[in-house]
Parts: sequence; structure tokens; C-alpha cells
Amino acid sequence: MVIGVPKEIKNNENRVALTPAGVTELRKHGHTVYVQVNAGEGSGFEDEEYIAAGAIMLPTIEAVYNIAEMIMKVKEPIASEYDLIKQDQLLFTYFHFASSEELTQAMLAKGAVCLAYETVERPDRSLPLLVPMSEVAGRMAVQEGAKYLEKPLKGRGILLGGVPGVKPANVLILGGGIVGTQAAKMAAGLGAHVTIMDVSLARLRYLSDIMPPNVQTMMSNEYNIREMIKVCDLIVGAVLIPGAKAPHLITREMLKLMRAGTVLVDVAVDQGGCIETCSPTTHENPTFIIDGVVHYCVANMPGAVPYTSTLALTNATLPYALQLANKGWQQACRDNSDLKLGLNVVDGKIVYKGVADAFNLPLTDVSTVLTEEEMA
Repeated sequence: MVIGVPKEIKNNENRVALTPAGVTELRKHGHTVYVQVNAGEGSGFEDEEYIAAGAIMLPTIEAVYNIAEMIMKVKEPIASEYDLIKQDQLLFTYFHFASSEELTQAMLAKGAVCLAYETVERPDRSLPLLVPMSEVAGRMAVQEGAKYLEKPLKGRGILLGGVPGVKPANVLILGGGIVGTQAAKMAAGLGAHVTIMDVSLARLRYLSDIMPPNVQTMMSNEYNIREMIKVCDLIVGAVLIPGAKAPHLITREMLKLMRAGTVLVDVAVDQGGCIETCSPTTHENPTFIIDGVVHYCVANMPGAVPYTSTLALTNATLPYALQLANKGWQQACRDNSDLKLGLNVVDGKIVYKGVADAFNLPLTDVSTVLTEEEMA
């Protein structure tokens, strides 16, 4: 298969979808890999390393899209890339379709095969290609939240862990999954007083067993959320419904219950956000303030630590990329139910329920696109 790796062009996105080590593995299986010049620079990988691994370097993003059968990316295509995508071209990347009808309609119109990292799902319901970035984002949420609690950045002027004789900050984490667990570990390690909320009592029991004494658990419901946001300094939104829009657990009118300088970090913003007033921001302009409350809503948080993030992501994606390249996307998805669930849009049809539901669009049974003859 001919594989293309374009340079990411989303604002301050420094990750790359394939490392030189990944190129080596794909080449060992007989595949041709084209990499855009400087694609790995932001993550610390020079063109010479890709060349030594057997990649062919191309000067422009247009050239990469034009030649590749499978495009490997990190973030979803942005508007300037839409016209570069070809009919039947396989795109293997994060899409988060449910948060963008524009992107969804564009991919439907192009007739591309869109296999989304975030909905590749194992039988145990774990999300192997989302986990590594969730781990990074969960840890970063506390790191960034602690920074924006500083007074010069319009926060409450609170040191997250306090000092002897002064109480630490109160941190509320909405969601006890991968993001929430990692955020809790970081906040607890810095000495904060942490509360994790989740709707699963079984998950709360587990977290209660593994977390240090400065982490407590609480059932997630509107009453408890309203009470907790009155006294918390940092609130992390860590709710994920795979492939679907996140629910709003904190509404616009709830902001008036918070103290001025409270910091909100919505890690779910790329799936629509679990805080109603959050909208995607960039590393260039990461925050905005509503009713005195600081909102940090960067949609690609791991892009700020690209070396760590790229290695963590490609460790997870490469085995699946090899299956897609070795077998073709249809056979790979027939053979591997994880990959089958990653299919979101195929040949102008939505084949993932969460995306169809988000925009009230028709849903096509994914099995039908896997029984058709191989596309050219």
C-alpha cells in the first residue's frame, strides 16, 4: 500500500502520525511511505531520520494527498485540506465527527473512507487509540489548570497544593475514566484536595481503592455538581461518550455559583464539551473568561508536548496501521472488530451511530460496506 504522512497544519499542532521507527516497520512489510518535508520536525524527528528509515520525502501537502492510498494523520482534516482528499482514499486519524457537522458533511461529499482513532474499540469497551492521548490530556489538564489559577493569568491566586498552614486547592473532576483518573493522580500528587465524580458506582469503588487519601469519590448528579462547584477552584471536564457528543454537565447558568477566578478545563471540548460555555481554543489563545470564570478549552492539548504525545500515540496506532496496509481496509475491518468500530464514514455514508445521531442523519449498517467488492 502507498501511505502518506502530511504535516499537521492545525494551529500549534506539532505531533506527527508516524515516526521513523514506524516507517521502518511499514517498509519491512513491503509498503511505500511518503512523508511531507518537515512533518516530524515539531516532534523532534528530522527529515534525515525518515529518509534513513526508507521514507520518500515530498515537498508539499498536496503531493502527499495526491499519491497516497492511506493518509495517516493526528488531527482531523481542516477546511484547507478538504479538496485534497480523493474518492475512496483511506484516512486514519482522530476525527471527532460528532462535534463538527461541517467536517462530517465534507467527508460525506468526498466519498472518503474515514477510520477514526477515537472509536476503535476493544471487546472490553476500552479505546486503545484514545487511551494514550487521554493519559496525556488528563495529566496536562491539571498542569494547565494549576498555571491558570495564578493571579496574573486571572485565576484565584491559589497554589494547587497549598503550603503548611494553608489549605490546598479544591479540585473537582467530572468523569472517572482514563482522563479523570490521570488528572486525579496529578492533582493528588501536587497535594490538592480532589473529588472525582462518575455515574458508575463500580468505577467509584475502584477509584476509591486505588487513589491516595486526598482523593474522594462522589456520585455524579446535578445536585452534587451544583454543590461542589461552589467551593472548587479547578474543575476538569473529563466525560467521554465514544464517538458521540459529550453531555453538558455544567450549564451556562451554573457559572454564577462559582467564585471569580475559578478555572475550568474541558478536556472533552473536541467532542462538543461537557461544560456548556466551553468552545474550542488553541495553544496560541488558550483561555477566555465568562462571568469571571477562566475557561481553558484547547482542543488538542497533547499537541503542546509533541515528543511525548507522538511516541505514545504511534506506539498504539502502528499495529492497526500495519493491519490496514497489509490487508486493505475492508479485510482488516472484517478480521478485526476493533478496527470495524473505527469506521465512521465510508463512500458517502455514515456507518457509526454516534455520528448519525449527532446530526439526525441516516445510518448505514457498517456490515454492508464490508461486503461490497473492494473499492479501487
